[in-house]
Formats: sequence, C-alpha cells, structure tokens
Amino acid sequence: MAEGDNRSTNLLAAETASLEEQLQGWGEVMLMADKILRWERAWFPPAIMVSYYITIDLYPSVLSGVSCFVMFLCLADYLVPILAPRIFGSNKWTTEQQQRFHEICSNLVKTRRRAVGWWKRLFTLKEEKPKMYFMTMIISLAAVAWVGQQVHNLLLTYLIVTFLLLLPGLNQHGIISKYIGMAKREINKLLKQKEKKNE
Repeated sequence: MAEGDNRSTNLLAAETASLEEQLQGWGEVMLMADKILRWERAWFPPAIMVSYYITIDLYPSVLSGVSCFVMFLCLADYLVPILAPRIFGSNKWTTEQQQRFHEICSNLVKTRRRAVGWWKRLFTLKEEKPKMYFMTMIISLAAVAWVGQQVHNLLLTYLIVTFLLLLPGLNQHGIISKYIGMAKREINKLLKQKEKKNE
C-alpha cells in the first residue's frame, strides 16, 4: 500500500513539475489571478461579478461570445509570455511567489485528476450497473433540461460562471464549509425528528 502511495505522490510531483514548466511564462499572471480569485482584497468579489456581467452583456449571441472568448485565449497565449516579464519584471520573482506558483500548479493537477476520476467512475457505473447509470443520467439530464427551459440562457450562464469564478474565494474563506455544515446539521435534525415520530 505504501508503495502505491509513494508512486502516486511521485507521479503527482512529476505532473506538477511538467505543468510548472509549461506555464512558466504565465507565472506572474497566474499569481495575480490567484489573488483575485481568492479575494485577497474585499472589493475583488464585486469586481469579478461586475466585470463578468459587462463581458457577457457585450456579446450579442452565444456563438459570438464563444468566438471572442477563444480569440482572447489565443491572443493571451501568444502575448502573455512575451509581455509578462516586461510588465512584472522577472527579477522580482521571490521564493514565496515560486512556492505559491507551485501550489497553484499542484492544485490544477489535482483538480484535473479529480475530474478524470469522476469521468472514470461514471463509465465504471455504466459497465457495472447499466440500469442505475441509465436512470441517473436520464433523471439528471431531464432536471438540467427543465432548469434550462425555465431560466433564461444569459442569466443561467451568468449564474454558473459567476459561481465558478467565486468558488476559490468561497472555499478560501470557509463559506462553503460553513453552509455545508449548517445543511448537515439541519438534515440530521430532520432525521432525528423522523426517528422520534416513528418510535
């Protein structure tokens, strides 16, 4: 068991090192984005919500929005490695910044591994319990389709993307764990009340 854990740790370290090497030109930008997404200043959450709202308000259609987003990514991929050292100055890179960059890359690798793990679990469920897989997928997709029919596309897109952009800050400040804890306590209270009624 220890050998498997050691191999997994070594593989994680190798993937993290590879990602760090690939994103080295993006280091300063990633550190700045990390500060914004983790809400190091009190005005970052409203700024995220307003800037995203202004961004989606400019696009006349989904196709134009996706096209502009991909075009922006292509421009950023070309320009950031060239301009970032000139803007931020590569001589200012400290040990603390290098450590934070390493943590960001490690978290990205872990997130990718979790997503791949969930994807594999879904296909394992499909192979082992096809009826359960079928029912789960049909019910989930029907619920998503119903929500999509009831809520306007633009509002739904705004809510989903804003939540995803605010998620690192919500997690960093313990807001998610606080409300999950409250929900668990309420569910436990309801279950205890139900048990008392059944007795």
